[in-house]
Amino acid sequence: MTHLLAESLLHTSTPFALRFGGNFGIRWYGLAYAGGFFVAWLLMRWMAATHRSPMTKTQVGDFLTWAVMGVIVGGRVGHVVFYDHALLYTFTSEFPFWGLLFIHKGGMSSHGGIIGVVLAVLWWCKRNGMLFAHVADLAAWACCIGLGLGRYANWINGELWGKPLPVAMQVDSPWWSVKYPEELLRPGVISDSTLVLLKPLVPMSSETVAAGMQISPIPVAGAIERGDTAQMLYAACYGGDVVVRAKVAQYLTAYYPNNFLQAISDGVVLFALLSIVWLKPRKPGVITGWFVLGYGALRLATEQLREIDPGVFMIGPVTLPMLLSMLMILIGAVICVASSRRNCAPMGGLVWHN
Repeated sequence: MTHLLAESLLHTSTPFALRFGGNFGIRWYGLAYAGGFFVAWLLMRWMAATHRSPMTKTQVGDFLTWAVMGVIVGGRVGHVVFYDHALLYTFTSEFPFWGLLFIHKGGMSSHGGIIGVVLAVLWWCKRNGMLFAHVADLAAWACCIGLGLGRYANWINGELWGKPLPVAMQVDSPWWSVKYPEELLRPGVISDSTLVLLKPLVPMSSETVAAGMQISPIPVAGAIERGDTAQMLYAACYGGDVVVRAKVAQYLTAYYPNNFLQAISDGVVLFALLSIVWLKPRKPGVITGWFVLGYGALRLATEQLREIDPGVFMIGPVTLPMLLSMLMILIGAVICVASSRRNCAPMGGLVWHN
């Protein structure tokens, strides 16, 4: 759940839609992926049923099975390769034991997911004798809603923060800004003097703190026993203590709502752009080119307001995600031009079709 406090959205969401105990349950992150693939299935089946595509409805289901694997494997491997190499050699006693496989804890790269889908499309088309460029067009158009849902799931998980608002906007933070109780756990962000000031708010009810420990994105086991002020306040925020939430929110930093911005840009705006381009039949590959170009441009724009990940590769002020987005813009433009010059008949068309 999200709460409006101090004129900002305060993150108090649980990663679990349904929890069965411990760290096991159905997570919103997984439901976002499932929802995205379901929407893609509906859109592609409609294209097949209305003969806007040579694919059959049966082939749509088979293709999406491989696309799902491409997204998951590519997204996870991409995250590890681009952003978190340590997961390659992280092993624990917790199932599934290897850090690379801890998908349930988040950590998926959209750029890696796109690469994974491309490889899956290539393999499936070769196996089924289908034109790669057209199937790629279908996948690019149908996946946008899933991309948007994934960004909203990032918000629920409390990850991929935006950059802090300017100092002048912190005192009277706007309604669209967001705040995170996790700042209480980040060394040096909340001063010791502020924690001393907030210490009287530490709830006497162990049930409130225990509830917060169960639903918070970051485990705070042991907070009750240690009596740690920051962890107790953090757990109380997620445990439903309205008084603690209101008071703590006054000392938290207001950030740009990067998750919501990217959910709108990657999902709604990109889907609308591709749908407009595909109102009439286009030569195979054109929609893919527009997707790569549009996604790269939108990500490049929204990355300006995203908090830079610790340790990410940078060239001056340009981060790795920005570099990848710039490369996508270039590749997308090349695909658009090359595809439009192909000697083949146009395909698709959401309003007008062959």
